[in-house]
Amino acid sequence: MSYASSGFSRVRDINAYDDKRVKIFTCDLVKGIPTGIRDECNDINYIIHAAAESHVDNSIDNPMLFAESNILGTINLLEYTKTLRSLENFFYFSTDEIFGPAPNGINYKEYDRYNCTNPYSASKASAEQFCVAFNNCYHIPITVTRSMNIFGERQHPEKFIPLCINKILDNDTIMVHSSADKKTSGSRYYIHARNVASAIQFLIDKPIPVNIEFYNIIGEKEISNLTLAKTIGSIMNKQAKVEMIDFHSARPGHDLRYALDGSKMKSIGWEIPKSLENSLKKTVEWYLRHKQWLGR
Repeated sequence: MSYASSGFSRVRDINAYDDKRVKIFTCDLVKGIPTGIRDECNDINYIIHAAAESHVDNSIDNPMLFAESNILGTINLLEYTKTLRSLENFFYFSTDEIFGPAPNGINYKEYDRYNCTNPYSASKASAEQFCVAFNNCYHIPITVTRSMNIFGERQHPEKFIPLCINKILDNDTIMVHSSADKKTSGSRYYIHARNVASAIQFLIDKPIPVNIEFYNIIGEKEISNLTLAKTIGSIMNKQAKVEMIDFHSARPGHDLRYALDGSKMKSIGWEIPKSLENSLKKTVEWYLRHKQWLGR
């Protein structure tokens, strides 16, 4: 198992965690759902499938790991849903990366074409299509959500925000992926995990047809990774040392810009959160108080 399957310590670390309300069962989805868990969890209304390998670099080095975890793991969980008589909805967490790089001015809508540029995004797109197949073939009610870059407390230190915090604490240089001329930084729409949870709760509470639906869950605004690194430094009252590097030309599979259109969620009543700076500040300050989550 990789770090992606060892997040239960994160749940137990939350002050509001209540073992009388929350039951935790562990299994390897690649091997299927064990009989014991099937017996314990046979009266389920909602499944939120957010388990995945998610690091692009790792997917380029080891595509098979991502195929097993993200495709086979999803198929096994979908097979399990066929035994659930009370299931109202199966939520599959996908990614903006299935659409590939977004040219300036383009924000992809839910039914735009796939254009995967690395094994990670290909594994997520493949899993999406298995969701479509299980809805068509077995009439499993499914909602596919595509999120932008999610951040928050307790995120693995390999991810960009905690990585920046560690680099700044150590006075190390932060390498920021850029265009070939090293003038334009990559950019993303960052969104805090609590806002993604809000969107999922909104979709759970909103009656939908027994069908398959796709929704983009996006952050407030686009921000370049260069600006983000410098902003983290400002929050820490330190100057971030940043170097632009053309990593994309040397190693294809890394895209400069991803962008989704969030108008469908807005049209059904969910408001895009206006809290990026505040959420970023709270997250950085939390890491500085809990440096064990930075691996320090």
